[in-house]
Amino acid sequence: MSHFFAYLSRMKFIRRWGLMHSTHPENIQEHSLQVALVAHALAVIRNELYGGAVDANRVALLALYHDAHEVLTGDLPTPVKYFNPDIAASYHAIEAAAQQRLLGMLPDALQPAFASLFAPAQGDPADAELVEAADKLCAYLKCLEERAAGNPEFANAEQTLHARIAQFSLPEVRYFLDTFVPSFSLTLDELQR
Repeated sequence: MSHFFAYLSRMKFIRRWGLMHSTHPENIQEHSLQVALVAHALAVIRNELYGGAVDANRVALLALYHDAHEVLTGDLPTPVKYFNPDIAASYHAIEAAAQQRLLGMLPDALQPAFASLFAPAQGDPADAELVEAADKLCAYLKCLEERAAGNPEFANAEQTLHARIAQFSLPEVRYFLDTFVPSFSLTLDELQR
């Protein structure tokens, strides 16, 4: 018997933004889907517009699993996680241990097929970079949505994330920001025009 997928199904119970008031609570299962969609789009944009050759499907899979370890660790808020280098290093070690524990829940014959999904840094660095960019973009989109709903709680996070996204020297990120992000501030009626 394997508990792997039973644990993953609990992603819906792990709330994000634990220190912040949200008009719409977000869980890591919702977040992971959005990151997978955006990461896949970034990979396609890279391949189609900027001469890249990344595997867009693999990037999407990495994004789907990027926070899976949080079913064991919970979602530690960013200000806590990166409070100082010692805490950051310790938390990264905890994440790695949780990933290994999840992987160990799979039958032995399936573990090799899933192992690379839990260690993207060991694969193509371009894949991991696109997932990281998508993760930051999705957090930024959450801030935009909260602010559009009148929630000032996300103003500082929005500014911090915008500055972090600007540090990515990836043309596909700039393309995504220019092409897709403006729609996130529109109402449903405005989207239908």
